[in-house]
Amino acid sequence: MIDILKEGVMGSFNSIYSIAKIVIPLMIILQVAKDYKVLDKISKFFEFLTKFFGMSKESTLPLLVGIIFGISYGAGVIIQSAKDGNLSTKDTFLISVFLVTCHAIVEDTLIFVAVGANGYILLSLRVFAAAVMTFVLSKRLKVNENTLKQDLNQ
Repeated sequence: MIDILKEGVMGSFNSIYSIAKIVIPLMIILQVAKDYKVLDKISKFFEFLTKFFGMSKESTLPLLVGIIFGISYGAGVIIQSAKDGNLSTKDTFLISVFLVTCHAIVEDTLIFVAVGANGYILLSLRVFAAAVMTFVLSKRLKVNENTLKQDLNQ
């Protein structure tokens, strides 16, 4: 019984250590990239992505932040951009749909690779599923902006 408990505790600590070796340096790098406005420069390069989904170019940075930093931090940027009037309701909805499937791709992929998953398959399937869902919805959302706001608020 003690051996099982000892093995469980040691296995847990080893897993936490493996994850921490990835997450802590990654968060430091991402914070430095944010502080030096590297994400702003990257977002200009990825404007084609938002055009593909029929979103405004102002939605590029919130989308990238959500993809790279994760849904929690991305949500803060999305909410702030929407409050500032930089995002339409359609943009906000489509960003949210994409991020539900494909958020924190760097961090999550590295964590799952650390525990034995195939990172290429995981990453490609997540990006593909998010792109297909967002593209289909972007073409199906041919509604008035006020109608979409009413539907989302109900």
